Amino acid sequence: MSTGSPTSTPRAFSRVGVVNRGEPAVRFLRALRDYNRERGTSIEGVALYTDPDRGAPFLRLSDRAVGIGPALVPAVGKSGLISAYTDHARILDALERAGCDAVWPGWGFVSEDASFVEALEARGIAFIGPPSAAMRRLGDKIAAKLVASESDVPMAPWHLIADDEPLDATLAAGHRIGFPLVVKASAGGGGRGIRVVTDPALLAPSIIAVRDEAARSFGKGGLFMEACVTAARHIEVQLVVGADGV
Repeated sequence: MSTGSPTSTPRAFSRVGVVNRGEPAVRFLRALRDYNRERGTSIEGVALYTDPDRGAPFLRLSDRAVGIGPALVPAVGKSGLISAYTDHARILDALERAGCDAVWPGWGFVSEDASFVEALEARGIAFIGPPSAAMRRLGDKIAAKLVASESDVPMAPWHLIADDEPLDATLAAGHRIGFPLVVKASAGGGGRGIRVVTDPALLAPSIIAVRDEAARSFGKGGLFMEACVTAARHIEVQLVVGADGV
């Protein structure tokens, strides 16, 4: 297993930190065991866990487990609490203490956080996923929409909800889009930070709920809303690219 930017020389790594929990962590650690068995390698899986997960099944699949404290921790420079899995300083400290030379993020949490990937790159820790430059353009849903717009890609009507936008202006934009519509967080994934709104009266509370969930899960609160396309087929294409760009 190796990773890096498309212009770098791929390098093998020996200890992977799993910055996730539950099902994502179980899936990766099982796959890592299979990979080691099939390739004759001995890459270690290091599970990061919070206090409530001390007895969780994914820890038993890991070669090493490193605690990162409470599940919710104070947000640096902000009020309120965030998931410990989105606290960059806490996670980076745990990875370095465990001697990890690579990170697998799963989905949600820091899986689409370009600033986290940049911090890993600065420390020479490989991120099993896109480089930070690509993530900044496509990992954030709003940034990806702007790239699509620049390329004349057809899109459903949408509206960026600025942090300082008056509620009346947001509600008016929602009515222009029409119902049903979807309120989404720009960061993260895994189904978090999404609300389908069919009743105009529920738009304001949905925006509040999505913003709070995004702040807790991803440490970010950027929001937008777009038309909800119904009676449609979802077609998704995934590209797998090696560290050498092939």
